[in-house]
Amino acid sequence: MASLNVYSILVVLFLTCAAENNCETKMGLPCVLEAFMSIFNIGSISNKCCAELVVLGKVCHSALVKRTLENPLFKDLNPAKIIVKSIQTWNNCLALIDSPSPSA
Repeated sequence: MASLNVYSILVVLFLTCAAENNCETKMGLPCVLEAFMSIFNIGSISNKCCAELVVLGKVCHSALVKRTLENPLFKDLNPAKIIVKSIQTWNNCLALIDSPSPSA
């Protein structure tokens, strides 16, 4: 499990990447952490956070993952595995947001 310092670095990376890629920060901190856990560790992402991720956009999502993989702190990660999980998370969120909600 990643330490609090790792989470802090992830948040800084997210904010820096958002600014550099003209991505508005439309994800709250809890959802940023959830998305990272889903991609870089073991975890799932909630419907609410999926919605925030999709609003953030694929370009920003991909840039964030790429920027994180470039950070020396994450040098021991398997980039191919992370990219697969990133695409999986994005596609799952997109499908979830695009699917019609069940009627009440």
